[in-house]
Amino acid sequence: MKIPRCMSTQHPDNVTPPFFAENAELGGEDEIQEAYHAFSYLGCDEQMWDCEGKEVDNYVVKKLLTRYEAFFQANRLGQQMFITLRVPNPGIERTEAKVLLETLESIPRSFDTAKSLFGDDVPPVFEVIFPMTDSSQCLDRVYRYYRDFVVGKQAAPLQEGDISIAEWIGEFKPERINVIPLFEDWEHMLAAHQITAQYLQEKDVEHQRVFLARSDPAMNYGLVSAVLLNKIALQKLERLSRQVGVKLYPIVGVGSAPFRGNLRPQTVERVVAEYPSVHTFTVQSAFKYDNPPDEVRQAISKLSNRESGPSQEVEEGRCLEIMEKYSQEYVRQIFALAQLINRLARHVPSRRKRKLHIGLFGYSRSVEGITLPRAITFTAALYSIGLPPEILGLTALTEEDLRFIRTAYLNFDEDLRDALRYFNPHSGWLPQGMEARLRDLFGDFAVDEEHKEITGYIVGSLVENKTQNLDEYILRAANLRRFLG
Repeated sequence: MKIPRCMSTQHPDNVTPPFFAENAELGGEDEIQEAYHAFSYLGCDEQMWDCEGKEVDNYVVKKLLTRYEAFFQANRLGQQMFITLRVPNPGIERTEAKVLLETLESIPRSFDTAKSLFGDDVPPVFEVIFPMTDSSQCLDRVYRYYRDFVVGKQAAPLQEGDISIAEWIGEFKPERINVIPLFEDWEHMLAAHQITAQYLQEKDVEHQRVFLARSDPAMNYGLVSAVLLNKIALQKLERLSRQVGVKLYPIVGVGSAPFRGNLRPQTVERVVAEYPSVHTFTVQSAFKYDNPPDEVRQAISKLSNRESGPSQEVEEGRCLEIMEKYSQEYVRQIFALAQLINRLARHVPSRRKRKLHIGLFGYSRSVEGITLPRAITFTAALYSIGLPPEILGLTALTEEDLRFIRTAYLNFDEDLRDALRYFNPHSGWLPQGMEARLRDLFGDFAVDEEHKEITGYIVGSLVENKTQNLDEYILRAANLRRFLG
């Protein structure tokens, strides 16, 4: 069975709207067109479909198959191309909780659409992504609800002596779905192998996909911690795969900003080398729409045709020791900047008409009086004042720490230099000692002077409280970077 390698997502980190969009904010019918564009033109073999927020379209499969029947006849959903549903976590996203049940009920309906067109039993949708996974039980609830209540009800009559629901409505297929855990925070990324092992017990499966976040850990704990968390989780998952005899296929969610993964058409080889055991990488909106189309297609082809290798071995104890002190300093600096970030976030233009999933930092730290925007807006806000979030927390690291980090985080210097192109040393909110530390580490790094000038204007506007046209300048700076945040 084919396991997709290149997952197109709806993360709104793009500056440039795609040509098919009615306006700068994608929504509704635009997202149907976006999925087809990702499959037919860009060459992605998977589309993540966020099943929450206003204007979400639960008829994506029906619309794709009926509008583009010839394409999907040759490129079948569920065989060559894949729609993977990202469902809400009822334990956290309470107002969206019942959307989970609606989404699971839609899977047999999509099956019926495909069967009516193609006449076989190939399910177009059979996997869902479960965010903020914190236990095997929460995964098992989704698996069992679908098996026992969505499909299981078909044998029951509506009343004694009556026909069964399957005889009345038709059979419910597929009989099972795969639940993909998405691990997003420190504790549960480190326990991803244990939670996955518990979930796999008593399930007859040949393989299991496991999704590791990259953006939210960076926002919550800093760049270095996010990379090291992924390295530790990946090596533990590889060991688990050998122990239980089930092939595990890791997914890593990377964006275009160095802070969020630095996956751009120009950096594919670097990112693949950083995470050699990862089977599937996400291709987010900036990757797709803020780069020349030919470069995008060539890069996606590289991602799709590469071979995965063994995970990189890292010394877990040393990683955790560094992460503890580094993340403490990072969080201290973020708390000092929180008011500024929230103030500027109001001016970061939206790129989706609907609210996607909530962020861990804002959720977990709201009790301390600090709520921050989602990772993309957070990143955009800091870049817009010439303060790339990649540099925060570095003052906590010793030379010995940095030597170790460079052995574990292979692209550390390259990623930091990419971020420092958009550094403005005259930003009024630079943490104490930061510029000197950066010069010690990287010498005379190159700075984009046009970006520096724009961020200088934004900083001056904030100081003078003249914010009426900040969104225009935020977009101008983002256009130079080729990503919003």
